[in-house]
Amino acid sequence: MFSASSASAASSGTTGAPPGRGILRPVAALLVTGLVAAAALVGAGPAAADDPGRHQGGAAAVLDGLKTFDSAVLRVAGEGGVPDRTQELPAGLFEMTVDGGGKLKTYCIDLHNPTQDQAKYLETPWAETSLGGNRNAGKIRWILQHSYPQVDDLAALAEAAGTGPLTERTAAAGTQVAIWRYSDNADVTASDKQAEKLADWLQRSARPEKEPRTSLTLEPAAVSGRAGELLGPVTVRTAAGQVSVSPPVDAAASGVRVTDKKGALVTEASDGDRLYFAVPKDTADGTASLAVQATTSVPVGRAFAGTGRTQTQILAGSSESTVSARATATWAETGAAPALTARKNCAKGGVDITAANRGDEPFTFELAGTEHTVAAGETSTVTVPVAEDQAYDFTITGPAGFGRTFTGTLDCATSGSVLEKESEEAGGAGNDVGTQSAEQSVPATTGSASSGLEGDLAATGGSSATPMLAAVAIGLLVVGGGAVFLLRRRKPHTDGE
Repeated sequence: MFSASSASAASSGTTGAPPGRGILRPVAALLVTGLVAAAALVGAGPAAADDPGRHQGGAAAVLDGLKTFDSAVLRVAGEGGVPDRTQELPAGLFEMTVDGGGKLKTYCIDLHNPTQDQAKYLETPWAETSLGGNRNAGKIRWILQHSYPQVDDLAALAEAAGTGPLTERTAAAGTQVAIWRYSDNADVTASDKQAEKLADWLQRSARPEKEPRTSLTLEPAAVSGRAGELLGPVTVRTAAGQVSVSPPVDAAASGVRVTDKKGALVTEASDGDRLYFAVPKDTADGTASLAVQATTSVPVGRAFAGTGRTQTQILAGSSESTVSARATATWAETGAAPALTARKNCAKGGVDITAANRGDEPFTFELAGTEHTVAAGETSTVTVPVAEDQAYDFTITGPAGFGRTFTGTLDCATSGSVLEKESEEAGGAGNDVGTQSAEQSVPATTGSASSGLEGDLAATGGSSATPMLAAVAIGLLVVGGGAVFLLRRRKPHTDGE
């Protein structure tokens, strides 16, 4: 049986916000989340220190900044007597460097949230981002497939769109503007006439497309059972032709192997292949993990979410890049044998913790004061409420070195929609949105813009209303609250609970 006894909380914030409206952005984030809390389920035995708990598979990358861009103008409608206002901002292509090798080009799908310098990004299913609840998400993918940089013949793109001459900068700006109209429902126009014509054409022409398949993942990411059995299957899902399979790091000592259903050793796999952990009989209770890796182009339209508070991106182009995924196995001679996974649930506003118990005794735990029991041979999912933009950190540990940690940040809505909701709840007359999507990742010397963006990127985005609204936000912060979700394993009654 597993034991647990305590819970912990941690907080995080947004740094590097631009002047002007940027003062409001981190304050508004705290208003939305209260105290940014992390939850933990802690028990006996060490946690798996090498388990990041946040990468379901695919590409992981670091943001290099906005590289190919021009300017655009956002119009924010006033309410309650507040006049409309406009704001200039850069619009175009970002670049990322992939862990292990490769480059990605992305567009923003979260206009009101600034990027963070050198932010870490992970390939993420649409359902775990704002795209999951956006009926126009498929149209964004169509735009990506029919514009720059997927269409790099700018003369042909200009002819199809009827725009007149396009440059890389204006093509990128027009494409970004069209995406913002669907990702953020933004009233935004490109400053360049040809770029604006391209944005209009893309918006009119867009048709729904399905979400692209993952570059690489394993389903499920955790399995369990008894020593002497084949634990699994774990199914490979990939857009790559073939992936390499790495056995557990201590395979030589433990004897645990990665095999097919017949028990044959597997070192390479393809989409749809099923992998198993072959655990020798009488092996001491424990855990092991396998890793798969490939080099491939990540499919256009895959979403990339930050591991912390930063602007969500969508893939516009990929070089040959390193992608990876991992799965774990747990086995026990007697008692419960849980396999644990976690996934963001944007529809319910939380994180789903799924426990599949392949042991011969029930697995019982408490979550936010409610007891949950997973019978032997059954699977159960519990949703932990997490506020928008809130960081979470769940750790579940047990005997024989078992440990699973899940961390991340819930980012299910565009920041603009969150601010609008917060303004309504606070009785505000309007919303002061953070519209600068690039200044934190673009040095003032980047590019050779002729649109007035050079040299003043960090100051773009301020308005005369910002200081007053920031003061209001700070006042509301004083009465803001925070939530700490307590997750704990049930103790025997002899422990005094």
